[in-house]
Amino acid sequence: MIRILILIFCFSLFFANIFSQTKTKSGKMENQKINKSNEEWKKILSDTEYKILREKGTERAFSGKYWNFYDAGTYYCAACDNPLFKSDAKFKSSCGWPSYFEPINPKSVEYHEDLSYGMHRVEVTCGKCGSHLGHIFDDGPKPTGKRYCINSIAIKFRINGEKN
Repeated sequence: MIRILILIFCFSLFFANIFSQTKTKSGKMENQKINKSNEEWKKILSDTEYKILREKGTERAFSGKYWNFYDAGTYYCAACDNPLFKSDAKFKSSCGWPSYFEPINPKSVEYHEDLSYGMHRVEVTCGKCGSHLGHIFDDGPKPTGKRYCINSIAIKFRINGEKN
């Protein structure tokens, strides 16, 4: 009886892992949503990353390493490594933060109403882990007319998918 319970337990772990992943268009397996406690995030993020990504902070304008950076590659969520933006969607907005006119795909990011500081804005969060990335505005270039204004500390850049 114990062997049967152990076998059932092992199968349940195996199938739980399979069903917690989805296939992308390229056939690669991609993990679904990440849910961690604040304590878990504090262990893996620096104090500054935690303040911006988990407590919805904002870095000072013109202070982040990517606001004036235009190399070719991909930008990923600093918390969970979710691909967010391609460099060919980045543009010079002169706002002091990295700006993009569209994410890699619609599920890369999520949107939330933000009424903080007496303003009405739309917050942009990571579609995988829910981390705060920045805000979206309607003053971007064609083809979307959108400006995803993103904190540099919330993203990591890679060339050809290689980890830095």
